Amino acid sequence: MKEVEEICDYGVCRLAIVCMRNAPQHDAPILSQLLFGDHYVVLRKSEEGKWVYIKTHFDNTEGWIEVEQHHTISSEYFDQINHANFKITTDLTCGILFKKSPVTILIGSIVPISNSELFKIEEQFAFNGEAKSLGQKRDAEFIKNIALKYINAPYLQGGKGPFGIDAPGLVQMVFKIAGYALPHNVMGQLNEGKKINMLEEAIPGDLAFFSKHDSQISHVGIILEDRKIIHAMGRVRVDHLMEEGILRSDSKIYTHTLKEIRRVIIS
Repeated sequence: MKEVEEICDYGVCRLAIVCMRNAPQHDAPILSQLLFGDHYVVLRKSEEGKWVYIKTHFDNTEGWIEVEQHHTISSEYFDQINHANFKITTDLTCGILFKKSPVTILIGSIVPISNSELFKIEEQFAFNGEAKSLGQKRDAEFIKNIALKYINAPYLQGGKGPFGIDAPGLVQMVFKIAGYALPHNVMGQLNEGKKINMLEEAIPGDLAFFSKHDSQISHVGIILEDRKIIHAMGRVRVDHLMEEGILRSDSKIYTHTLKEIRRVIIS
């Protein structure tokens, strides 16, 4: 499909979840997702004008979304969002009122409220769920509790929500809620924090990286206490973490080989 010449626009997600695809068509693979409150820049439109190609502000992911799911904002509002310490939701789901219309949003959504408003909110918005300040960094216990809220979420390539998520998406969202910015891909997360040399030195909240059929790292999970790991494989699940890798808690079969451990939370 041909594209028109590059344009520039700004947007923010005002739906519960929006899929970003690698081509401007509904059957294209999902690269990532937007949750309510994620903001982005529009780089161009499809020739027919039915899709827009965007880049997210949080992690610079690029992909296509339907123009019907694009909510335009001004460049001034976009810049104000960048500097505002908004809230990020911690309820699995909650209801809000946006322009007097109900919307159900998911855990990890950004709501435009803060302790000290930097500007006049352009949109009518009401929220009374559980949330924390986006920039407030929390500890490993908080990370564990948030991660466990995703238990049994089905695996979805490119997913970032409790009703469909992939392995790096789980890590990214849990750490985002805890106040840390990580990319939505395994190799990008492998460059974060510092390397831990041995499993014995690992602590809850560290990230463990794995290969499956060869030496290439392709999987990631969050280390819990008692040599457990929470990760997305078929569904979000808790398994045993051994020197050899992931040992399934049900079948007692090794599924992944441990390659590296990284510590993002550094005191």
